[in-house]
Amino acid sequence: MQLIGQFDSPFVRRVGIALTLYGMEFEHLPFSSFGEGDKFRSHNPLRRVPALVLASGEALIDSAAILDHLDEVHGRERALIPAAGPQRRAALRRIAIATGTADKAVSYFYARLFAPSLDPAFTARCEDQIRAGLQELDTACSGGWWHGDSPGHDDVAAACVARFLSEAYAWLVDLADYPALAAHCTRAEALPAFQTINQPFVPPN
Repeated sequence: MQLIGQFDSPFVRRVGIALTLYGMEFEHLPFSSFGEGDKFRSHNPLRRVPALVLASGEALIDSAAILDHLDEVHGRERALIPAAGPQRRAALRRIAIATGTADKAVSYFYARLFAPSLDPAFTARCEDQIRAGLQELDTACSGGWWHGDSPGHDDVAAACVARFLSEAYAWLVDLADYPALAAHCTRAEALPAFQTINQPFVPPN
């Protein structure tokens, strides 16, 4: 398998960490969606990362769809998310909050990069959504892993997104303002999988 995308993207990183936790071998192709999109356009015409190219040549896109496939291959009963019921719905909500916050942050980042000016109301709304997402995750953190004795997809998503935001939006996001989430990130970043699948944020140019 080939995983396309740079690990400073929380979406790419969460897939890389899941592959590592599942013990699945993969080749990492650190193409930038911004500057090297044509290198994987045939796999995803939207030129968005991540993309996971299977041995068959089939390309999976979108981190949620990729992780769903990895869960299926690894075994639903051993997946990094509950199989059904309220616990699964709670995990999916936490993942949606984390990835939704990251989606907002990425779109806001490119708006700030390309737009000559932004409406103050739009700016305020984006920044409020980012803070609200982080606050929701902070409130949900309980001092341990949500998944049990080891991190699940929701634990990974929260940690990857918080790390990304603290680096890409250092002027806006201080994890010290979200102490429970910061502690969650510290626990996660100490794990071998997080240390292996790791890249500081590199602004596109």
